[in-house]
Amino acid sequence: MPAAPTPSSANGAEPSSLLPVDQDGAEGDPPVPDGFTRVQRGPSWFTQLGPVYAKKADDDTTILGVRVDGRHANFRGNAHGGMLMTLADATLGINVSQARGIRGGQVTVSLTADFLASVKLGDWLEARVELRKTGRTLVFADCILTVGEREVLRSTAVFAVVAPPAHASTAAPPIEATPGD
Repeated sequence: MPAAPTPSSANGAEPSSLLPVDQDGAEGDPPVPDGFTRVQRGPSWFTQLGPVYAKKADDDTTILGVRVDGRHANFRGNAHGGMLMTLADATLGINVSQARGIRGGQVTVSLTADFLASVKLGDWLEARVELRKTGRTLVFADCILTVGEREVLRSTAVFAVVAPPAHASTAAPPIEATPGD
């Protein structure tokens, strides 16, 4: 069970948000693909995915990556669908924040997912986003989760634009990851 938010956080979100740190996975883990940088822990729900890695794509969106392990498994030994949807929602939200230049200035109002294939323990899972339309009150985006070249989840989301939380900053997007870090 996740720890309760500390007094220094608002609704479980860390004001420092998600910034890369120079760390690799545990000793003996398969290597993380080139260009990915480990992401510093964020809100409590996000830490359940970790360690999470990020890199910038050619289109300037942020790709998130996770090595699937036992904490992500369902009773069949595959990645749980809820974990996959959480990764998709997080990647979508981060990219919407970055595109708008406002941290936390949106909320998910719709998230649909099609589960295309199972994800096994040990798989390297990547989440990529395509922003479809950014309007004054709504943002539309898609997310694809892949293992290698194989698509495993297709997700579509709608975000409502809202006032950012008091601790939010318009100066820094949620993740700063650059290839080669």
